[in-house]
Amino acid sequence: MATPPNGPGNSKQPEKNPQPLIPKQYSFLWFSAAIFLMVLWLQDDGQTRLQELAYSDFKTAVVNGQVSQVTLKEEEITGQFTDSGNAAFSSDSTSQKSAESFHTIRPPMEDPSLLNLLEEHQITIRAAPSGLPWWQELIRSFLPWLLFLALMFWFWGAAQQRLTQGGNPLSFSRSKARRARKETSTTTLDDVAGIESAKREIAEIIDFLKAPEKYRALGASMPKGVLLVGPPGTGKTLLARAIAGEAEVPFYSISASEFIEMFVGVGAARVRDMFQEARKDGPALIFIDELDAIGRSRGAGLGGGHDEREQTLNQILTEMDGFESHENILVLAATNRPDVLDSALLRPGRFDRKITLDRPHKDARAAILKVHIRKVPLAPDVDLEQIAALTIGFSGADLKNLVNEAALTAARENLHEVTSHCFEVARDRIILGEVSDAHLSPEERTAVAYHECGHAIMAYYLPNADPLTRLTIIPHGMAMGMTEQTPREDHVTYKESYLRDRIKVMLGGRCAEKLIYGEVSTGAQNDLKEATALVRRMIGQWGMSEKIGPLGLNIGEEHVFLGREMGMPREFSEKMAEMIDAEIQAQLLSMEKQTLDFLTEHRDQLETLAKAVLEEETLSAEDVKGILLKE
Repeated sequence: MATPPNGPGNSKQPEKNPQPLIPKQYSFLWFSAAIFLMVLWLQDDGQTRLQELAYSDFKTAVVNGQVSQVTLKEEEITGQFTDSGNAAFSSDSTSQKSAESFHTIRPPMEDPSLLNLLEEHQITIRAAPSGLPWWQELIRSFLPWLLFLALMFWFWGAAQQRLTQGGNPLSFSRSKARRARKETSTTTLDDVAGIESAKREIAEIIDFLKAPEKYRALGASMPKGVLLVGPPGTGKTLLARAIAGEAEVPFYSISASEFIEMFVGVGAARVRDMFQEARKDGPALIFIDELDAIGRSRGAGLGGGHDEREQTLNQILTEMDGFESHENILVLAATNRPDVLDSALLRPGRFDRKITLDRPHKDARAAILKVHIRKVPLAPDVDLEQIAALTIGFSGADLKNLVNEAALTAARENLHEVTSHCFEVARDRIILGEVSDAHLSPEERTAVAYHECGHAIMAYYLPNADPLTRLTIIPHGMAMGMTEQTPREDHVTYKESYLRDRIKVMLGGRCAEKLIYGEVSTGAQNDLKEATALVRRMIGQWGMSEKIGPLGLNIGEEHVFLGREMGMPREFSEKMAEMIDAEIQAQLLSMEKQTLDFLTEHRDQLETLAKAVLEEETLSAEDVKGILLKE
């Protein structure tokens, strides 16, 4: 029910948590300013209300009988005028209308005649002690230190309050895990698509938490830990949020990096606190995102281990070992680097079950698109099956971004529905990047055209290469041109013939430049880098070399730990390394020669295609096919 507005007959609700007159964070500054003004007032001994006299004028006033009494304090002399002196000096004063008292400074040299002069004219003489009163001296001595200590405690308290989110120093080691409630969790398993096997696994776990008696009657026990493994964007965190929406049990969510602090032992204390809270609310679920932040192998790298991270990991291992069967505590963790996790985490009894989430296939991509377009008005020409076929390699997060970019494109063009053209523009923006403002000279533009046409001809004629989709010389992002290929279907494994044709397509741009200009340019830098890395994996990891043989080495595998490979035994000798390098060079030279010979045979088609793309800037696969068939 909506709350009625305030009006006649409706009492106005009192304001909650009224703001204080002085903000809490500024109270210390106001207090310091008040003390400073008080010290200034204490130092004000009334000198601003005295008539300033020169020492010679003072002695003249004494001789003329215009001084009634004086007070001597080191070199300072204060006193009072007689009636005649008051009238005389008040008439000369421009700063004050009446001056009953005066003040003067005696020169630093001694004046023995001053006392005799004062006694001769019967002037009352008083003496004042030097310095300030004892209580003022005490305040002036200790006040700066008190202010300094108060300032330090204030800053320390503010820092502790930010760190502990409550201002209590004892809560510094409290867990930062967020507890999700079913009432506030809007994501369910219906919002998760394309990972049906993972959903079945999770549904079984949720059912166990809701009705554990059914499983215990058969002697089954729930796994202590479930590890979600997959590349970024495949739905690991989304699946965890769906569990929070489906499970009718407390759900604690935290990122592994939130355990780590600069103080050793804080992470372990937070782990203990989190598991204690979960045991109180059991049965419960604990979700740890990015587990590799604290679960990496202990003692790795040149500098040894990280004390805080390793203590936190040890505490997690201890807590998972301490689960009892009646507690029903399940730890759910997600990572995209299972290869760097400590082996103690992955043994049975801790993370018993591993759920792998891979990039979705065509049908899964179509299902994911249907989830993300629920609130998007689509035009009749949008075919989700076709979009799914053109987005091979897209993850769930990429598809969500694709739908969002298409909607933004439609809004930018003032459309009421998202059309197929909007999806094409969004896909180009994601794959190729935004259209660049790079200005190319005519010579550079022609060189880019020959380069891209070399790629296109190789992609068109090679039987095992991915089909050509589009050819453009419009700069996108960092690329001055683009030859786009779309695989016919999703690949799980790759044949050697496919990989070799793929490398020849990469070398086609460089060979076209060499054929036309007799030299190469820097435009093939990325092509050479990818081709060399692919050949290295073919030879070192997949055994695709007759000379090297069927060896599976760790060539091309990069460790995330500095120096880890130094501590591992080497799998091959220096002689084998030289043979591998020589074989990589030999295969690249051989495939370059084959590519150059092929383009030489089709030089007329290369030049015709280059002229066409210079005129049109962008050619579709049908356009390229029509041009090549005419030659």
